[in-house]
Amino acid sequence: MTVARGLLGPMTSMAGRYPGTVVQFAGWFPDDAACLDYLAWLRWGDAGFGCYLCGVVGRGWPRADGASWDCGACGSRTSATAGTIFHRTRTPLTVWFRAAWELTTRANGVSARGIQRSLELGSYQTAWTMLHRFRLAMVMPDRAKLSGVVEVDDMFVGGRNKPGMAGRSRRPHKTPVLMMAEVRSRGIGRCRAVVLPRLDGASLRAALNANIEQGSTIRSDGLVVLAQSMTGFVHDRISVQGSGTPAHVLFPAVSRVQSQAKRWLEGTLQGAAEPEHLQAYLNEFEFRFNRRKARKPGLLFYRLLEQAVHTPPATYVDIAIGGTRPRKTAPTLPPGPRGLPQTLAQPDAGRPWRSIRT
Repeated sequence: MTVARGLLGPMTSMAGRYPGTVVQFAGWFPDDAACLDYLAWLRWGDAGFGCYLCGVVGRGWPRADGASWDCGACGSRTSATAGTIFHRTRTPLTVWFRAAWELTTRANGVSARGIQRSLELGSYQTAWTMLHRFRLAMVMPDRAKLSGVVEVDDMFVGGRNKPGMAGRSRRPHKTPVLMMAEVRSRGIGRCRAVVLPRLDGASLRAALNANIEQGSTIRSDGLVVLAQSMTGFVHDRISVQGSGTPAHVLFPAVSRVQSQAKRWLEGTLQGAAEPEHLQAYLNEFEFRFNRRKARKPGLLFYRLLEQAVHTPPATYVDIAIGGTRPRKTAPTLPPGPRGLPQTLAQPDAGRPWRSIRT
């Protein structure tokens, strides 16, 4: 599946790779066939068909249906969507593409309920699963770790504070999250957000080692358990209580990222991010925040689909379980009717306003 990756090769210009405006988007993808061809181009490039089963490139031919290919090496039948997040989907690709455009071009993203309303989907489950599959594609397996000076702080998401308790002990029903943000001479660099099983040394150490380059300088507050997890890093420890200075002044980068993440979770998602799916939502926040300087909205759309054709498939059951319950446990289906979405491709309506008689 990886042999055909990168066949597009280096290009000096991004022109022609993605639509830059919503008007161009409508012209580029008028029907499902155009969407399928775009996925095939993203996956195989101009080198032609590449079999994800045997790995042979350029030895295949399209079938009469225009949606699948026969491999000349192993004889298997496959398609541009096989082995990707679109694997065996019954949802038309025009619906997938419009959902990806809404997800990446809106400043604050979009919720599953919003996608269901805007695309007139009969099933909330379809919209929810579609967006979660896109979130799986938002994390590149070979992405570079944070480096330089990195501000680190913990925050808690969801649940309610426990009355009569002080400090972090008043949040037993909240999900701990470790937020990391690079400090740059002009603003903030990249960020990472990791959901922790618990706020202890082992969990913090694993999160730091997985996301920050060894030898980097980590700037944090006086949390003792965090200070004990700094093996291999230069620790710049600043006590907020001892300094008498507000945390957002001492740690402006990570405080700003935390604030934006919380506003997005409470705003766009209306606080409905379940603990077992919180990491997926934070992955979307990272994807959008780390690419916030993209000049054209279509670039994020292109990056998402570029990664989507190289991301393994996941079923609704896999996503709904979220890795927190036994596989044999069936997830609870969302309420409401279920139905197969209709394609967004439409024939020319023939200017119906001309037939109105006054």
